Amino acid sequence: MDPGALRLSALLSALTTAILLAVGLPLAWWLTTTRWRGRALVEAVVALPLVLPPTVLGFYLLVGLGPASPLGRAYAAVAGSPFPFSFQGLLLASVLYSLPFAVQPFAAALAGVDRQLVEASHTLGVSRLGTFLRVTLPLAWPGVLAGAVLSFAHTLGEFGVVLMVGGNIPGVTRTLSVAIFDHVEALEYADAHRTAGLLLAVSFAVLLAVYGLLRREPLRWNGR
Repeated sequence: MDPGALRLSALLSALTTAILLAVGLPLAWWLTTTRWRGRALVEAVVALPLVLPPTVLGFYLLVGLGPASPLGRAYAAVAGSPFPFSFQGLLLASVLYSLPFAVQPFAAALAGVDRQLVEASHTLGVSRLGTFLRVTLPLAWPGVLAGAVLSFAHTLGEFGVVLMVGGNIPGVTRTLSVAIFDHVEALEYADAHRTAGLLLAVSFAVLLAVYGLLRREPLRWNGR
């Protein structure tokens, strides 16, 4: 097993999950509370990575943020390095690709909180933000945790978008999934088995934990 690929994959997954918590929670909260008619458009854009082949997403990210585009040159000036074949580019691609795996569980959990409790908090003079932090989020935590765990596991096993955007640079963009591909190409099946077995075990453990959590806590989503 490649220790460098393992460390890089763990770091990428952790940072992606942290960003999705910071970005996805406010977005999910807005989706569950807004009455804007264009909400369906935003939901469709968020869910697009679920049906879009990762190579397509990676290709358009390279086109839009590559060195030949104005946006890509602006990105390089801000980030200090070009978008392709960089860890920062890999992180951005991972956030976009894993976005629905975080936002959809977040939104489902937030929407399941009893509206009477939220309205009671507003009646007592608590602000919208205060109500979210003190009432909504504590009641919705199983779904939020599930979304975060799924995002971490999904990022850990990414392949298509990672290879398209980051390539295969050891210590920079070579993740576990790319390492498996390399081992198979080199007919190193023992190494491929070890790495693939680790990802299989982690994925199964994550799903087991998520389903166990949601089965144990369904009523608390409704504030009961």
